[in-house]
Amino acid sequence: MAKLPKKYCDRVLATLKRYQGIVTSHRSRDVSEADTVTVVKDVLADVFGYDKYTELTSEHQIRGTYCDLAIQIEGKVRFLIEVKSAGSTLNDNHLRQAVNYGAHKGIEWIILTNGFEWRFYKVLFEQPISWDEITRFNLPDMSPRSQADLERLFLLAREGLPVDAINAYHQHQQVVNQFSIAQLLLSEPLLNSVRRELRRLFPDLRVDNGDISDLLVNTVLKREVVDGDKADDAKVRIRKAEQRLQRAAKKAAEAA
Repeated sequence: MAKLPKKYCDRVLATLKRYQGIVTSHRSRDVSEADTVTVVKDVLADVFGYDKYTELTSEHQIRGTYCDLAIQIEGKVRFLIEVKSAGSTLNDNHLRQAVNYGAHKGIEWIILTNGFEWRFYKVLFEQPISWDEITRFNLPDMSPRSQADLERLFLLAREGLPVDAINAYHQHQQVVNQFSIAQLLLSEPLLNSVRRELRRLFPDLRVDNGDISDLLVNTVLKREVVDGDKADDAKVRIRKAEQRLQRAAKKAAEAA
């Protein structure tokens, strides 16, 4: 991630500790959902940098009831925020109405929180409607002196919106994961490299790419990273990336 803005880092350093104590206390007392919404709104303003009066709203209806909060910038909703009472154990069932509303309105990002725990989701615009969990953290566990924690908090920060920080984080997750790495290991270029290295080390060895691929699939890699929907998605993503490179190379050659 690019260097974080000093204004953002200074604000988190100055405000985070206070709210860590508040949300911990509220959790132990299981304060009401209405009171939790108030605290979450304060956290969004004081820690994450939003204008409480112009950028945070409760005006969006979900099946006749209002969603707890939305972050709305220049008329566009960037996040829907579903807030549960401070002592609630968060689960995916809390998401369904917000996800369906987001899908209907074209809103990609949903946050589920009880003030203490924060979970981030991306709405998948497909049938049936579904979602991916992007990340989660407990606010009291975050340290303003940890670069990793500051980067995680930055996903929701006001300063993160112009650089689309959460989308960049999600795209990184889509590529740098066990499924993509497994598919790369099974690709022809990498199989060729392994075969060449084996032959360099053991000149008398007879081995082909199929032998290496079988070993990887059957004994080296876990079954879940080579089979299933996520493995198929990774395979498609890598194939499309390769096709983009081939088209770019062809276009460059034609222009030369």
